[in-house]
Amino acid sequence: MRADLEIIDEWVKPGSRVLDLGCGEGELLQHLMLNKAVTGYGLEINPGNITACLEKGVSVIEKNIDDGLATLRDNSFDTVIMTQALQVMERPDLIVDEMLRIGKECIVTFPNFGHWRARGYLAFRGKMPVSKFLPYTWYNTPNIHFCTFKDFERLCVQRNIYIQDRTVVDHSHRDHWWTRLWPNMLGEIAIYRITR
Repeated sequence: MRADLEIIDEWVKPGSRVLDLGCGEGELLQHLMLNKAVTGYGLEINPGNITACLEKGVSVIEKNIDDGLATLRDNSFDTVIMTQALQVMERPDLIVDEMLRIGKECIVTFPNFGHWRARGYLAFRGKMPVSKFLPYTWYNTPNIHFCTFKDFERLCVQRNIYIQDRTVVDHSHRDHWWTRLWPNMLGEIAIYRITR
């Protein structure tokens, strides 16, 4: 399992109800079901990923998250998770609001566009960064709303969202002392646990 999913695993309570938005092939939900006895669903748009979820025994609903989550009741889940998908949403601010409406707490992860490599590409090369972690060019990227950790935390303040936990990791999803020292410059991926 990816290292960021291991961090998320620590934050999910055993026996809780979990919704995984953009669940991919269902790896996280399957792990949580087997190891933490959670119940839950994944929302996914990719047909191949949906098939993989079903093969793993993960309940999944075909849904474009950008169309909204109005069909889900308030507080119907203990935890709502979205990993590496916030930056591809048309309105990430509204998605965060919806996540907090339907879940008691939420876990989100996203790449940090304030990382020194991204800044270096812009400053010294004069172009959008392309790397192993951000492998797309500006015209074919699915990422439409890049942000930094500071941007996300400013959104949380504006929306009265409480940050319970934050972990900042490198491209291999590992935590280091230097990413804690200067997170917005040296951290590549953020993992936040938030609530109202």
